[in-house]
Amino acid sequence: MNPPSLPVLIAGAGPSGLVLAIELARRGIPLRIVEQRDSPLGASRGKGIQPRTLEVFDKMELVSAVMAAGAPYPAQCIHTAAGETLRQDFERRPPSPSEPYGQPWMVVQWKTERVLRDHLATLGHRVEWGTRLESFQQDESCVKATLLSIAGGENVDASYLVGCDGGRSTVRSLLDIPFPGKTMGVRAVVADIRITGLDRDAWHRFNDGDMGRQLGLCPLMGTDLFQLQAPVPFDTDIDVSAAALGRMILERTGVADIAVADVSWASVFEMNARLADRYRAERVFLVGDAAHVHPPTGGQGLNTSIQDAFNLGWKLAAVSAGAPDSLLDTYEHERRPIAVDVLGLSIRFLQAATKGEMRRGREAQQLDIGYVDSPLALEAPSRTAGLRAGARAPDASLTRASGEVVRLFDLVRGPHWTLLCLGGSDAPHARGDMHVHCIGRGCEFSELDDAFRDSYGARDGDWFLIRPDGYVGAILGADEHALLDGYMAPMRAGRLTKS
Repeated sequence: MNPPSLPVLIAGAGPSGLVLAIELARRGIPLRIVEQRDSPLGASRGKGIQPRTLEVFDKMELVSAVMAAGAPYPAQCIHTAAGETLRQDFERRPPSPSEPYGQPWMVVQWKTERVLRDHLATLGHRVEWGTRLESFQQDESCVKATLLSIAGGENVDASYLVGCDGGRSTVRSLLDIPFPGKTMGVRAVVADIRITGLDRDAWHRFNDGDMGRQLGLCPLMGTDLFQLQAPVPFDTDIDVSAAALGRMILERTGVADIAVADVSWASVFEMNARLADRYRAERVFLVGDAAHVHPPTGGQGLNTSIQDAFNLGWKLAAVSAGAPDSLLDTYEHERRPIAVDVLGLSIRFLQAATKGEMRRGREAQQLDIGYVDSPLALEAPSRTAGLRAGARAPDASLTRASGEVVRLFDLVRGPHWTLLCLGGSDAPHARGDMHVHCIGRGCEFSELDDAFRDSYGARDGDWFLIRPDGYVGAILGADEHALLDGYMAPMRAGRLTKS
């Protein structure tokens, strides 16, 4: 039986669905992306873009547009019950040769989504608004889905279906995949509001540690709005009108000068931590909030979701182009343990926030996440220290023979694999989707300093194969170069095994 003409159907056009669509589109894979909402949701929601996600956007050639839509986080201004005001800066690290993005970036979610939609449009695809996934069935050759829109019902056959449709995922529900976890005992209101009477140069926090009176007012960078965050009781309806939120602000801050002009968006929700039992059911996948939901503390949910999509995107594209279906099993293998760890981190951040503690360190930035236990991680010989196969590929500065300084991230940017050869005596020629660059005396590039050797733990003759998602796939010593073809072959044909 011939495969369906549509390789991938994506249900849900939030950040994860849009990233997945872009990763498929820029590799020339036909797709459709449907969203049951009639139009984009204009809400701040996940407003913190962590450094690792900025690196993802760099590789997608979108980081400049994303950063232009926001700004660095402001300092925190802590207003105590005793009437004191304390200023507390967020931890900021300067860029380094290996980590060019040293701090989180604040971008309201609707702006992030707009950047992604605009880029998807340049690749020839648009979101199909007001189109709901009604049902689906699958067999060994395809997924048969029914879509419902204002035009009526439509039957669609696709090779794969991906549920990027949020915490109340229709895809997950239809698959009957358990979604265990727990409620966190915290109910909150979050609202995007226009106010007067408060400086926009700080994230204002009142009554930290007092769950009955705690309230935050954070200026949303790149907009004229503030985001209000406050815990609220479980046993009462919460009025989110401008007048009611104004009264809440007055009661909790005691500052009569703050006036709420209008409410752009508001939500009252109970915080949960949940994780799907599995991410794959044959030809159907779960991505983002459909697979895991987090307390919003620490800015982990949106970033984890985007990185889910970035991981799955190149694999779905490879399989659609002829690689074995078994490559797709590595998506859950790699990403689900990450969600377990990040959920634990989000819960710890929430517990700290209820006590008035808001410090965020490196653990929130997701730069140390990796897949060293993945079947796609190959080391020959094995390493016990330094950079490991499966780890994030660091940046470094290199120089051309002309003297031009080039970032390693400039070389890996795009949808391809990248092979870095320290010394070029037997470096292979570039082939298909693999770019090859030689570093050393008489090579295309030389080291500007020792940053490359230090970050990569590199020795003469080492080869480093960087995956399309910016992680190190293989590290081959000078006597192990012959393993490269065997490593790459399963990405295109044959059976996927770990050496």
